[in-house]
Amino acid sequence: MNRILVSGGAGYIGSHVVKMLGRQGYDVGVIDDLSSGHREAILYGKLFQGNMGDKKFTDSVIREFRPDAVMHFAAFIQVGESVLDPVKYYQNNTANTLDFLEVLLQNDVRRFIFSSTAAVFGMPEKMPVTEETPLAPINPYGMSKRFVEQILSDISHAQNFNYVALRYFNAAGADPEGELGQKYKASTHLITRALKTAKGEFPYLEIFGTDYDTPDGTCIRDYIHVNDLASAHIAALKYLLGGGASEVFNLGYGRGFSVKEVIDIAKRVTGVDFSVRETGRREGDPPIIVADSSRIKKKLNWSPEYDDLEVIIRTAWDWEKKL
Repeated sequence: MNRILVSGGAGYIGSHVVKMLGRQGYDVGVIDDLSSGHREAILYGKLFQGNMGDKKFTDSVIREFRPDAVMHFAAFIQVGESVLDPVKYYQNNTANTLDFLEVLLQNDVRRFIFSSTAAVFGMPEKMPVTEETPLAPINPYGMSKRFVEQILSDISHAQNFNYVALRYFNAAGADPEGELGQKYKASTHLITRALKTAKGEFPYLEIFGTDYDTPDGTCIRDYIHVNDLASAHIAALKYLLGGGASEVFNLGYGRGFSVKEVIDIAKRVTGVDFSVRETGRREGDPPIIVADSSRIKKKLNWSPEYDDLEVIIRTAWDWEKKL
């Protein structure tokens, strides 16, 4: 039985991956300081509570658990906040990850799966985005992840260390079995904000910018169900455990939906015609970003199960109604 250590495993995406790992028989350990994650979201394995930037703590965890591979989710993720407080993002997402990697290498842990982001691309000129698209982040969040990708590449070239970096596009939805979902109180995710507005938690939903060069003037994004993200992590894990070399993959569905389209579907799913207000652009938002995920499909034989925005929003709504 392979032992897999998951940093940030009490968070939104991490907890779905932990559940899938547990279901498939892996021995799971979770590192999480519970600053934004939730203890009850860890459905399998053992929790080691602490910060992955604390080298003494992570060293003790590695020595006790002896993982065969590490999946790294622990990060701050809000683009707007990163613009206002870049030091927070570079400290946690980049510096703490570097400290974590140093401890892993000292303990001979040589397989690493990194939770990256489409934000590393910035505002690409051509769509869909491939893995070869130039990296040009336009906000500290994206840059903090870009730095880690470079660090991983350099380590991989220097020594016996293999990694897979998975560049998520827009994670959405919830566990179809209803056990897990987003719990961010101040979520900035469009779908979650829309559903919370439908519930009456917010008086209205804001649209940030209606003057983009898109068909309806609002931003277009590629939304991917969290369980499809989780299955991609399992595919990457099996690839590395099987001796695979370092790789980078995009994770999306290859087609986008505008903010207004998402809102229309959310209203249809919830049956609530909630209030919407248009406001100015939000700093750091590219007008359109859509993934080309053909590489992971071909190389890891990954195939998504939930490629339907209405299904994605319905799973999120089923979860949201339980909170």
